[in-house]
Amino acid sequence: MTELGVVVTAGLGAAAAFGAGDFSGGIATKRDPVVRVVALAHLLSLALFVLLALVTGEATPRGVDLMWGALAGLGGVVGLGALYRGLALGPMGTVAATSAVLAAALPVLVSVLLGGRLGPVALLGMALALLGVTLLSRSPTEGRGGLGLAVLAGVGFGVFFVMLGQTRAGSVFWPLVLARVVSGGVTLLLTLRGPGLRPRAAGPIAGSSVLDALGNVLFVVAAQTGRLAEASVLSNVYPAFTVLLALVVLRERLRPDQWWGLGVTLLAVPLIAARA
Repeated sequence: MTELGVVVTAGLGAAAAFGAGDFSGGIATKRDPVVRVVALAHLLSLALFVLLALVTGEATPRGVDLMWGALAGLGGVVGLGALYRGLALGPMGTVAATSAVLAAALPVLVSVLLGGRLGPVALLGMALALLGVTLLSRSPTEGRGGLGLAVLAGVGFGVFFVMLGQTRAGSVFWPLVLARVVSGGVTLLLTLRGPGLRPRAAGPIAGSSVLDALGNVLFVVAAQTGRLAEASVLSNVYPAFTVLLALVVLRERLRPDQWWGLGVTLLAVPLIAARA
């Protein structure tokens, strides 16, 4: 598969997995404390990443790749905790718009600062993607608390994407293992000191873990092509999948501006792909 195909396929695959995982995680946090959901999900995905690294025979990573993975874990645990808490406070997609925009914009900025070049078509596509996600996911009833959680989640996810984007090609699972050791360890300590590990919504927690793990793997594959900006923006159209699942499963109704957002997001993808 060409580099273009890898970026688009893996990036959109990551978006679908992240969106479905966040939907499942949001449902779980309606029955379990967010720290328990994140702790159990990250511990399960840690086991999955270790198993995949061993089964695939992935080479022992460089120390610097492990460092990037650990730093990604710090950003990821902050982002996921803030997002899940925000999703539990209102309709699905309440905080997704701001968090997705920031999570995509931060890697784009870093990519440009590191010397990456983006053509006008790609920039237009990225701008439309961010606009579409904003229209699709924003909630007119969102208060200041929800906005604060969205900003925190976006910055955390942005750091996560930037750090993982620095790993070398071929080093996929071991950096993710380190990311999960950090995030899982932090949330495990918080959970043991608080509500405990016994879940009420084991199914949604397991679903969010597996889907988030899949999204992480696909994002790393996309980012290691050297197209961090494109991979990040494509991966961060995940709110479209979260909101669509809420529409189908929970029968939430889309407002007119959300339908416009969906259309703009779909238009943006081929523009980004044309110059990926």
